Amino acid sequence: MTKVTVVIPNYKGIKFIEECLSSLYAQEEGAPEYEVLVVDNASNDGSVALIREKFPMARLICLEENTGFCHAVNLGIQNSESPFVLLLNNDTKVFSDFIRRLSETMEKSPRIFSVSAAMLTWDQPERMDDAGDLYTIFGWALARGKGKPYAKYQKRVKVFSACGGAALYRRSVFEEIGLFDENHFAYLEDLDVGYRARIYGYENIYEPAARVIHYGSASTGSRYNEWKTRRAAANSVYVIHKNMPLLQWIINLPFLLLGFTIKFLFFVKKRMGRTYLKGLWDGCRLSFGAAGRKNKVRFQAKNLWNYFKIEGWLFRGL
Repeated sequence: MTKVTVVIPNYKGIKFIEECLSSLYAQEEGAPEYEVLVVDNASNDGSVALIREKFPMARLICLEENTGFCHAVNLGIQNSESPFVLLLNNDTKVFSDFIRRLSETMEKSPRIFSVSAAMLTWDQPERMDDAGDLYTIFGWALARGKGKPYAKYQKRVKVFSACGGAALYRRSVFEEIGLFDENHFAYLEDLDVGYRARIYGYENIYEPAARVIHYGSASTGSRYNEWKTRRAAANSVYVIHKNMPLLQWIINLPFLLLGFTIKFLFFVKKRMGRTYLKGLWDGCRLSFGAAGRKNKVRFQAKNLWNYFKIEGWLFRGL
């Protein structure tokens, strides 16, 4: 029985996809049974032809237009039957024990929703790109350990959420909390789904032994650009509106306003201040529009203690 379905959303990944798939099909003996499913977002760079020619064993779903990361990932999850789903960016190269390490950690508790891998920087693999994601009272999502030595992140720990670029998810939990929110299109969708899992009482874990090398920003071209800045700003507002009950939102408002002000000043220095403000406005319109109201997580008294724990995580993230 297939235990893990590796879902790779691909958009113009000709530069990386061959190395990514080659590393996946070179997993060591003893790895759980797995399959690879590539969901292509209307690439026109030849990457689909390459996959068909060199990796005929991989399942391939080709979309007629770029529907975004979230829709591609959801399609992959919906087309899988395995208990675990492994999301992997196309600009990655995994180590030979990658799938086994993630699976072993997931099996330690049924309350684990996701296991985040140790993502290492492509040109400096001794340094971290992401060791699980944090979230703060300022409304900031942070890649834990970014730019720091991998040697300092050797301990398995709980994190606020997993980075969806290289993480294993328990498929059954999606049936309880819902799939990735396609209103995000891209950015912070992994934070949002990890946040929802925490509301329902599940945990997200960082596993340092599951290593993957990540190029980063392969699809968007850079760490900071106009499209990414506006999209991420909108989603930062949407995550707060969607997941925080009104009372928690009011309590945290002074910190959130301070956080957004600091971020605005940061992007002013990047000459993208107006772009950031437009993104915040997009996020407000999304949050209070029909789609945002429909997907808002409804407060349930049974989850009250989980909200207290989340509040602790927000301060801890600082």
